[in-house]
Amino acid sequence: MPKRAIVTDQAPRGGPYSHAVVAGDTIYLAGCVPARPDGTRVTGSFAEQAHAAFTNLATCAAAAGSSLDQAVRVGVYLRDWADFAELNEIYQEYIKGPDLPVRTTLPVALEGIDIEVDAVLYTGA
Repeated sequence: MPKRAIVTDQAPRGGPYSHAVVAGDTIYLAGCVPARPDGTRVTGSFAEQAHAAFTNLATCAAAAGSSLDQAVRVGVYLRDWADFAELNEIYQEYIKGPDLPVRTTLPVALEGIDIEVDAVLYTGA
């Protein structure tokens, strides 16, 4: 089965890449940042930025015909490690159990934003 690229006007597009790629039973979601669909950045508190990034991730999952409930792996990239505890609270609003995905959280030198998230979804049986 060939891969299928997904691009939606409901999420910001920051470069020459797709929002998602569907390959068989797997959906790969590109990194989502705190921005509006028109590309303007969401500024403010870490919580405001995190909610915007996760909302974009969920929007991209929906555009690919799935949801974050199907996540098997989530990557979270934080500008400031001090936001880790707050991230864990917000994360649980978007990624729910009982079968939680694996997650990698890394501190990185993000420019102008506090968080970026990506995910891999599995839609098979």
